[in-house]
Amino acid sequence: MLPSAHDFWLRNVRIPHCFLDETVNHRSVIESLAAAPFLEDLVAADLQIQSGQIAAISPVGTASPESPSVDLARSLVLPCFVDLHTHLDKGHIWPRQSNPDGTFDEALAAVMEDASHWDRDDLYQRMEFSLRCAYAHGTQALRTHFDAFGAMAETALEVLAVLQSAWRDRLIIQAVSLVSLDYYLTDQGEQLAQLVAEHGGILGGVAYPNPDLTQQLDRLFDFAAEYDLALDLHVDESLDPASQVLRAVAETKLRHSFENSVVCGHCCSLSVQSTADVAATLERVKAADIGIVSLPMCNLYLQDRQPGLTPRYRGVTILHELKAAGIPVAIASDNTRDPFYAYGDLDGLEVLTHSTRIAHLDRPIADWPLAITRTPADLMGLPTVGRIGIGQSADLILFKARSFSELFARPQSDRVVLRQGQAIDTTLPDYAELDALLGAD
Repeated sequence: MLPSAHDFWLRNVRIPHCFLDETVNHRSVIESLAAAPFLEDLVAADLQIQSGQIAAISPVGTASPESPSVDLARSLVLPCFVDLHTHLDKGHIWPRQSNPDGTFDEALAAVMEDASHWDRDDLYQRMEFSLRCAYAHGTQALRTHFDAFGAMAETALEVLAVLQSAWRDRLIIQAVSLVSLDYYLTDQGEQLAQLVAEHGGILGGVAYPNPDLTQQLDRLFDFAAEYDLALDLHVDESLDPASQVLRAVAETKLRHSFENSVVCGHCCSLSVQSTADVAATLERVKAADIGIVSLPMCNLYLQDRQPGLTPRYRGVTILHELKAAGIPVAIASDNTRDPFYAYGDLDGLEVLTHSTRIAHLDRPIADWPLAITRTPADLMGLPTVGRIGIGQSADLILFKARSFSELFARPQSDRVVLRQGQAIDTTLPDYAELDALLGAD
């Protein structure tokens, strides 16, 4: 039980050292903590919270016995999660529209069929359900793509505007348009760019290899520059080594001297390309200052799926190599209970746990927890989110786990989420709430 006071201490906690290296501004505090680190790059500390902010991060034993406090018995403390790539407009349609064979093509067809249901009420109920899940799990900010062909864009943006307003004190929500890039060569493409700008959104789309790719990318970057928009693209979501759209995006950004943020998601084909091709692409991506977001759970689900055969390839991009090249790398949820991914719950811990297992982000875990916290926050332009530091808002997740081994071994459903130093209700919404909407029995 946490103290009810506005000034209290969390005693005897363990904080991943990666969060302290750049977020604690007092060098003497860092040195005193780092002098006695525990296993797995964890630091022992007492953490003081005053009026919703972190007032002190000090060696264990600093907290006065007279101060309101709670002994967390070496429990892990992480900042709240930041989910850089989601699809709230598709979320939870699985009971109404599943994927018959689990492939990408069938997922695309199933979503197109289900889109006839996507009126304002349908979108609002499913999106709001997803936000409640994310919030209860400890997410503080997320970015969602929304299908944006024709009238779909205005409907989705209207719903998202309502949700952004209703949730503004709990969740930061960013919206990205999603169309194939040939759409931007049409008059509707420019109208979409204008609409996204009016709603303060991000311009995006799916970039496929095709003869007109250069023209499509040039037009997209022209619109982004004209309307001062950031870009977020789906690229190379396949296991075709000839798919090298990521390199084309980087070259286009350099050619246009484009200064706004660019994020590219998936990048699966990097995992099957030659060493020379990978090196050439990473050199351009680094030069162009492009951030990468990997979606390990969804890509593992869809890629190399063949009836009756065990998959040979994971479909996950080369996270270690990207990071080693100095390229910002984030991990995120992607789809949730829809034809592209039948599972998921917008839980940042699940993303980190499965990504660690899938992509071997351990031995050591080092600073990989930044990939679901500070790194995506930076790519979203949120300099005070996903951090633990003196003067920062006390937006924290407290786990009973005392090590990463314990953290990744269980779902941690008993976690405590603090927002501005106060524990929130972490009760998850009941799937039965969506039964009537989805026509479930």
